Amino acid sequence: MTDSSQPEAHFGVTIQGLRKAFGSNEVLKGVDLEVRPGEVVCLIGPSGSGKSTLLRCVNLLEAPSGGSVQVGGREVTDPDVDIDELRRHVGMVFQQFNLFPHLTVLENCTVAQIKVLRRGREEAQRVARENLAKVGLADFDERYPDQLSGGQQQRVAIARSLSMDPHLMLFDEPTSALDPETVGDVLAIMRALARDGMTMLVVTHEMEFARVVADRVVFMDGGVVVEEGPAEQVISAPQTPRMQDFLKRVIHPTHVDLN
Repeated sequence: MTDSSQPEAHFGVTIQGLRKAFGSNEVLKGVDLEVRPGEVVCLIGPSGSGKSTLLRCVNLLEAPSGGSVQVGGREVTDPDVDIDELRRHVGMVFQQFNLFPHLTVLENCTVAQIKVLRRGREEAQRVARENLAKVGLADFDERYPDQLSGGQQQRVAIARSLSMDPHLMLFDEPTSALDPETVGDVLAIMRALARDGMTMLVVTHEMEFARVVADRVVFMDGGVVVEEGPAEQVISAPQTPRMQDFLKRVIHPTHVDLN
């Protein structure tokens, strides 16, 4: 087991036999999945297939009912693991933006740095401004969330996560609450992260994004992995009847410029 005080430059994820039940409802039924360091893996599938639950088990927002989850070589369900330390290196972006409404954009991006990473205010603000610039919001630092569009709020949420210097980013349908005009801005930022080598596990319904950006695509249904493989292969030439049927039913992907 890796010393938690010495995180790897990039975190990989290894999931074996993952199960999760809510009462009598078994949402995950023995999932095996690996995300290699520096790899982008997209989880796709119908609603209720267990994608978001799997993502939440990776950083213990949901406690697995069984199986093993390793992040950066550490078993996250080990009673001795320092989950707070581990979470410092794992960023998560949700469907909803979860910004603090009473704080400015800059304050939203510095509060965790100061409280969790113990950075000084000046350094935290420098890091925050660098990441706001990355997402195209350098001039928005003094605005409040209600003064921003949905797409801008989601970009702030990404900048906030990046300000914690994560080695792994988890995205749970980050564009599902956005209007079509702003989806492309968020997806382009995510593609830039992929180009920079960020390890990413992404739950998405954007098939074109998955096809273009992901190294691998994993199709889930009914709490199990039905098909997985290189993105182009899975989306353009699916092998299983269930995946073929799913793609026929999916709303046409948003055509955005991801370059």
